[in-house]
Amino acid sequence: MKITDKIITWARTKSPWVIHFNTGACNACDIEIVAALTPLFDIERFGALLKGTPRHADVLLCSGPVTMQIEKRLKRIYEQMPEPKFVVAVGTCASSGGVFHDCYSIKGGIDVAIPVNAYIPGCPARPEAIIDGVVKLLQSLEATEEKEVTR
Repeated sequence: MKITDKIITWARTKSPWVIHFNTGACNACDIEIVAALTPLFDIERFGALLKGTPRHADVLLCSGPVTMQIEKRLKRIYEQMPEPKFVVAVGTCASSGGVFHDCYSIKGGIDVAIPVNAYIPGCPARPEAIIDGVVKLLQSLEATEEKEVTR
């Protein structure tokens, strides 16, 4: 692995840029995601920064189940993100469809449309759990990076 690749990976794990996308949630998880960004919980202390465009984001925080209307948009947003990109399913609905699972317009959790790297359970997921999930995702990336360096 080249030194420039190491520097880029280090920067992405130390300062992930996050985009939040609601795929059809009841807004409870959205409120908790926004709460995680406030000074009370302060996810920015880990270097995470909320961005408004997928072209600048490294991590996609999804809340809510995948609906038939939103599936194409979710895939488009995922495709617009630069590599390496990571997806976090926040809440029970994003993980499995939750209480909306058997509804006629619901396809299921986020993983029916795009690959998911981390699942954060809860209805709604607490801000502490969201922060813990993002930090554990970043730690797992650092661990896999160290394994590749030692090879």
